[in-house]
Amino acid sequence: MSRLDVDPDAGHRTVRAAVLVALLTGTFMAQFDFFVVNVAAPSIRLDLQASEAELELVVGGYAFAYAGALVLGGRLGDLFGYRRLFVSGMIAFAVTSALCGLAVSPGQLISARLGQGLAAALMLPQVLALISSGSSGSSGHGRARAMAWFGVAGGVGSIAGQVLGGLLVTADLAGLGWRLIFLINVPIGVLGALFARRVLPPREPGRGANAKLDPLGALGLAVGLGLLLVPLTVGRAAGWPLWAWISMAASVPALAVTLRWQQTLYRRGGQPLLELSLFRAVSFRSGVLSNLAFMLYFPSYMFTLALLLQGGLGLGAFEAGLVFVPAGLTFSVSALLAPRLAVRYGSSVLIGGCLLAAAGLAALAAVTATGGADTSVAVIVLITAAISFGNGLILPALIGAALRDVPPHHAGAAAGALTTTQQFGSAAGVASVGTIYFAAAEHGAGVGMAWACTVNAVLALSVAAAVGYGVAAHRRAAVHPQR
Repeated sequence: MSRLDVDPDAGHRTVRAAVLVALLTGTFMAQFDFFVVNVAAPSIRLDLQASEAELELVVGGYAFAYAGALVLGGRLGDLFGYRRLFVSGMIAFAVTSALCGLAVSPGQLISARLGQGLAAALMLPQVLALISSGSSGSSGHGRARAMAWFGVAGGVGSIAGQVLGGLLVTADLAGLGWRLIFLINVPIGVLGALFARRVLPPREPGRGANAKLDPLGALGLAVGLGLLLVPLTVGRAAGWPLWAWISMAASVPALAVTLRWQQTLYRRGGQPLLELSLFRAVSFRSGVLSNLAFMLYFPSYMFTLALLLQGGLGLGAFEAGLVFVPAGLTFSVSALLAPRLAVRYGSSVLIGGCLLAAAGLAALAAVTATGGADTSVAVIVLITAAISFGNGLILPALIGAALRDVPPHHAGAAAGALTTTQQFGSAAGVASVGTIYFAAAEHGAGVGMAWACTVNAVLALSVAAAVGYGVAAHRRAAVHPQR
């Protein structure tokens, strides 16, 4: 049970249960901590006397540190081994979680949250890299099943952040209050790291003894993404001040210069941080596009739904979290069914999931627009469960399709680039759709949700369009391979 299996009869590799448990523990922790602070934010603000800006940095600091270092984390895995980086990232996550739980000032908590984000960026790309490289050359069934479980872990982590976070804060065990949402990571992280070190396959650096890092590329990407993601994360709450627009504008030349450097280094035969050869594959190009479209929609939908439940319908944090439970169940069921359905129906399953999600969002828009603060919670539960069933058909398949043709020795770089795209989409979606929600919510939370759902329905349809483009491009490439 110490490595990825090869099944000669089926002609493909499958990931053993122990390996998946180790990998998905890290996935769950990273997603849980992304969402859990939203529930605990009021308690944190009261206890630490944090300003609104400081609270936004506590919530958003994790997100942009995570996004800014994902590509570097993936490349480090390619160079120094996925197991080593995953275990190191999990230990660092446990340590920084302890620092979060022990923080006595907003500044300390913000610093620890930034460290948490960096630790997650070391850990998470290795999950996708191990799944992708461990099943390359196979028929794809083992990887699709592992991707399905990856989707389940991410989805359940997101839901648990809402439900378990509210429960932990409300329970106030030993008077720890909000601190328990961080301290609970410490034993899980330590035990998870020890378990992962035992069961994950040892792997030599993918680029060999002459492999090198690209420090200029890493710095340029971190600065460029930081200039873009910081204002996207905190700009709305600050009222979109001038500095936010200047920062976003400055990100364009910073990222352009970084990309130019990557192209120059690639032409010289060097080893750029961004593996530009990955974009030659139609599956990776279309996969990045479709994942971006999905992540513009999904986190903003979760964000605005939480606002509706608590601000519009007056539910408590824990009660609002419970509304997400049926959605988590339907997401898990459809994510596990998707690989089997895809074998029979192909990309139609993914497109069908997009159409189901879009239809559910349109229904939710209609219900909240007419019902407002009197909208039935039971109706919302039913509709969101249907939306999540569609989402479960979408997300794992999107990730798997994007990484399908990635060479094993570039799996970490590909996973880092893909997850960076997802995090950027998440921040941009929450900022833009959240702004639409708050503007429309001046006429009632139901109206705000109706507008947000309408925009998200269009985004869900754009995912279907991106998938269709990828399928068509793949067919053209198969017919005309030289073009």
